[in-house]
Amino acid sequence: AFLGPPEVNISSCPKCLNITVKLPKSHFRKYGKLLSLVDIYGELDYEIRLTTPEEQKRYNKTTREVFNTVIEELNPNRNYCVSIAISASLNKNSISSPWKCATADSIAQKDYRIGTVIGAVCFSLSIIVILTCMYAGGFILQQSSLPRTLV
Repeated sequence: AFLGPPEVNISSCPKCLNITVKLPKSHFRKYGKLLSLVDIYGELDYEIRLTTPEEQKRYNKTTREVFNTVIEELNPNRNYCVSIAISASLNKNSISSPWKCATADSIAQKDYRIGTVIGAVCFSLSIIVILTCMYAGGFILQQSSLPRTLV
């Protein structure tokens, strides 16, 4: 029997990728209850294939149905694709997940967004101050008309 494919979700973080993996369902039942792969095998191996200029493979183990892993120290603003394969010590036959891709964020990109928001707030406040001064000086929204001698 083949294991997989697992469900894989990928999201980007600064110079890293956050990967959430959900193990595939098994079709084995015991006492009417559907057993999970963890119930059957205890511990499972997973292989992460990551596309970089040269493909990388990383191996790890899990005893959880749903788990997260983070791949760090990636180049910012570069697109990475990930595929996961699940296997067990007694069953090495696996079907890999479809490739999922995301771009690793850069820290500077987030700082740029914060700077833009702060700049917009300061600009808005300066416009409000200028309009308030013009109103107080009588240049805009005059409430009383000018005396006849000034007209």
